[in-house]
Amino acid sequence: QVQLVESGGGSVESGGSLRLSCAASGYTYGTYCVGWFRQAPGKEREGIACISTRGTTTYADSVKGRFTISQDSAKNTLYLQMNSLKPEDTAMYYCAADPWGPCRVNAINSFYYRGQGTQVTVSS
Repeated sequence: QVQLVESGGGSVESGGSLRLSCAASGYTYGTYCVGWFRQAPGKEREGIACISTRGTTTYADSVKGRFTISQDSAKNTLYLQMNSLKPEDTAMYYCAADPWGPCRVNAINSFYYRGQGTQVTVSS
């Protein structure tokens, strides 16, 4: 049973930073495409970053240069370092994993496995 548990969300002022974590279990590290997507109230889900099984990272234009996705093989944990946060980054953030689908940013929000989400709020 694949489980993904996010943590690290919170409230921060514009320009601040947060690091999200996603503890993963139930699958072998490096065999799934993993990533993050977010959803703000009244808006569609937005894939923001992913790592392929080869370690290739891809970002949405909206976060490129500000967010960094990474993973720790020893801990089987996925991270999202978010810098220079803006009010428009306010959303529920979810980690997701998929062993089959295309490993693309625009496919993350339909990945087979996802966590329960962690809220990020950025005030101006």
